[in-house]
Amino acid sequence: MKNTILFDKHLEFNGKMVPFAGYNMPVQFEGVNIEHLKVRNSVGIFDVSHMGEFLISGKNASSFLNYVCSNDILMMTDGKAQYNCLINESGGIIDDLIVYKKNKDNYMIVVNAANIDKDWDWLKKQNLKFDNKLENISEKTSLFALQGPKAIKVLQKLTSFSLNELTNYSFVNLDIEGVKNVIVSTTGYTGSGGFELYVNNENALKLYNLILEAGAFLDIKPIGLAARDTLRLEMGYCLYGNDIDETINPIQAGLKWATKINKDFIGKQNILKSLENGVEKKLIGFKLTDRGIPRKDYKIFDSNNNQIGIVTSGTMSPTLKKGIGMGYIKITHSEIGTEIFIEIRNKKIKSKIVKRPFI
Repeated sequence: MKNTILFDKHLEFNGKMVPFAGYNMPVQFEGVNIEHLKVRNSVGIFDVSHMGEFLISGKNASSFLNYVCSNDILMMTDGKAQYNCLINESGGIIDDLIVYKKNKDNYMIVVNAANIDKDWDWLKKQNLKFDNKLENISEKTSLFALQGPKAIKVLQKLTSFSLNELTNYSFVNLDIEGVKNVIVSTTGYTGSGGFELYVNNENALKLYNLILEAGAFLDIKPIGLAARDTLRLEMGYCLYGNDIDETINPIQAGLKWATKINKDFIGKQNILKSLENGVEKKLIGFKLTDRGIPRKDYKIFDSNNNQIGIVTSGTMSPTLKKGIGMGYIKITHSEIGTEIFIEIRNKKIKSKIVKRPFI
């Protein structure tokens, strides 16, 4: 099991460490609800250095990424980031990721931790026809997510660059208090605003301590992966391995907005079939109207006690104080407002399909 650069720091803050995607990672510090609300209302910092980072460079970098990704890479401008899916030949999602465009010949992509090796092998195979330079910098790169509505007040103390100039899904390279070449991006997985910061491992601890010092006036806190999950779920963001995988295509997952059919890409023909013929199931969000906490793999029923789907993600929302979740159900039962039932400990708990995000 690997450790991130901040492993000892997490222990210092009494982090509860668990194995996650091959790393020892902090699942929580003070408690999920406390950490969740800290990010929603103020600011917190996550260590997400287990994520994977690949560099793609070469004269065919843009066309290569446009071929392997679902979204339209050619629409990107320099200094912008874009949400994407890697699609297999059958139309399923190999992974979801963020693409960062430095210029037309240079990109960075950020992939899910559990998929680093799989994605790397896939990209190397597809690159044989494009002949770009691919570099896996995952093990020498640290990533911190400074998230929350007050994140800008913290980070602005450390740079003269006006962070207000960065629009959503943009990035810039900055020197921060002697830490050189930090990629600062307006991305995140919480829905509460903030930044993600990519830094070389040798400077990671220094940068982390600088951020903690700068945020002391707001009582900034380290946040664990459990709160990251409840935060993303309140926003209805997909989690790979739960809500999306290689058997699910972007149309079923509600990711048509990130799938551009005006270009050629791997798996396009099978996705077109889903658009033309419709899908049998789709990802929906639901809120419990009775007490209970939905969890992955719980069954979903209609009012006639017929199973119509299965839960892929569920939790007790710290903001709403209600059980919420997502799951795949038959398209015939997927309309907003439809009453459904989640089976929790052999009881059918009344719920309703709602629009995402939940808050």
